[in-house]
Amino acid sequence: MKNIALAIHGGAGTILRSQMTPGLEHEYRNGLENALKAGWSVLTGGGSSVDAVEAAVTSLEDFPLFNAGRGSVFTHEGMQEMDAAIMDGTKLKAGAVTFVRNIKNPVKLARLVMEETDHILLAGEGANQFAVDQGIKTEPDEYFFTEHRWLQLQEARASGVVQLDHTVAGKPIGTVGAVACDARGELAAATSTGGMTNKKFGRIGDTPLIGAGTYADDACAVSCTGHGEYFMIGVTAFDVAARMRYKGLDLSGAAAEAIDHVTALAGEGGLIAVDRNGNVALPFNSEGMYRAWMTADGIPHIGIYAD
Repeated sequence: MKNIALAIHGGAGTILRSQMTPGLEHEYRNGLENALKAGWSVLTGGGSSVDAVEAAVTSLEDFPLFNAGRGSVFTHEGMQEMDAAIMDGTKLKAGAVTFVRNIKNPVKLARLVMEETDHILLAGEGANQFAVDQGIKTEPDEYFFTEHRWLQLQEARASGVVQLDHTVAGKPIGTVGAVACDARGELAAATSTGGMTNKKFGRIGDTPLIGAGTYADDACAVSCTGHGEYFMIGVTAFDVAARMRYKGLDLSGAAAEAIDHVTALAGEGGLIAVDRNGNVALPFNSEGMYRAWMTADGIPHIGIYAD
């Protein structure tokens, strides 16, 4: 199992020590550590990279401080509309959902789209009906209600803006995701999000768009986080793979260049990536990114701030 590797993220943005209490930082670290353990146990047990990223993202979706699943932000109408995607790099198959409501773990639904349909992206009412047909676990609105998310919405409504999580000081942020390389050198990526606070007009970000926020092939697996519009323009997740394939860059160089391109577009965020040799890259251009990773040495690493 010399090549196994796993990386996860819980969002990138303005994350400063001065805005973080010791207790809150401890909670974030626990959330990251638990998700890392969930995915790592799959890999060390001989499981697939797809199983590992699903397990890790499921754990992140269940953690209320991250903007996915239970911790999803509110739309302008006071609802949660969630997106998720997963991709199997070996089979070049992907599944994604957008505008889903009351789904406990959207990443699980995305996987069913990949494995049980001939489609890649299902949206809204149709995606929710597919969830019912597949017996996906749902939760009532109350499960997704968190006080800090509701206060975020009130602040956003009062100022008349649609905002990323990280624009509110001291609040939880962003998309969650995971990338993995299993013992066979097979790669997978998964990403999940609640979108942007106070979003209107059916806005969709990069998370469920294969190649923009999520991508995996036989070279690398990538999950992005940040201001999704810029990652869509940059086709950032695929951009990492393209720079490896066409420019001959290693994972670290390709990932860094892809984020440099986002920076040139005036976008903010980061990504996590892994290659088939078990190398990991986690570049970002913001003041912080909730992140954790583990490679074949079995030593867990958890980071929050840029320094």
